[in-house]
Amino acid sequence: MACLTGYAQAVEIQRWERIPLAVPLIVGQERIVFVDQNVRVGHPRTLVGKLRVQSTGGAIYLLANEPIEPTRLQLQNMTSGEIMLVDIAASIGKANQAALEPVKIVAGEQQSSRYGQVSTPQKSTLNRSREESVVQESSEDPPAVRRETPVPVVITRYAAQMLYAPLRTVEPVAGISQVNLNRRLDLSTLIPTLPVEASALGAWRMDDYWVTAVKLRNTSAQHLTLDPRELMGDFVAATFQHPYLGVKGDASDTTTAYLVTRGHGLAESLLPSKVGQIDPKGGRREE
Repeated sequence: MACLTGYAQAVEIQRWERIPLAVPLIVGQERIVFVDQNVRVGHPRTLVGKLRVQSTGGAIYLLANEPIEPTRLQLQNMTSGEIMLVDIAASIGKANQAALEPVKIVAGEQQSSRYGQVSTPQKSTLNRSREESVVQESSEDPPAVRRETPVPVVITRYAAQMLYAPLRTVEPVAGISQVNLNRRLDLSTLIPTLPVEASALGAWRMDDYWVTAVKLRNTSAQHLTLDPRELMGDFVAATFQHPYLGVKGDASDTTTAYLVTRGHGLAESLLPSKVGQIDPKGGRREE
């Protein structure tokens, strides 16, 4: 079973479709722009001393030291040379104003490479495939679909965003659908070594994978450390929104676990809590 790192911080999604993107800033507050590319940031000399710019690993860190009038930055892909335009403006923040969310710039409709998207062969490859199919047996299995990001990662991130992030920041992913879930599902055998109360929140499916979000609440007066190896069941991957639980009654006494299964939902992956729930044909018998 794989352990996926928890990540549900809200991220504002902006699509680059050759229209300058607006990224407002607050003076004295750093804002991160994710571009998933190795880019060079170009800006006018008038911003020297007013704006600190750092770029590393596909992330750009912007920090305004004083108010800035609307100004355009150029983000140049170091590999392809493509330029994206970003319009910034910095203003003084209001009292108790929340920090601005990080921004993620993704390719527009004309681009082919997207998070979780099926890898599409080049046109010449498609033509060659059609020609070869004429002489192939019709009973041959089609080639396996390849995705640019592993499906367990895609659906886990999607589920986390659906539960924790503002809906306007959730990036749509083709192929993901919400599935019906028995909210009264018996989860007493999920993590029997810890004093936690588990309840099902929601489930989503993509291809042959399911992800189920389960709320975990500490019922003891002790701080608990969560370890995916203590989960009991047949899971492809699992991750926790937070790696620990605070004592009962504390604001941190609750978190969410994301359980990825393959070929079936969560109910069929759990250990039976009673002998009568064991199906002689294999799996778990629903009561």
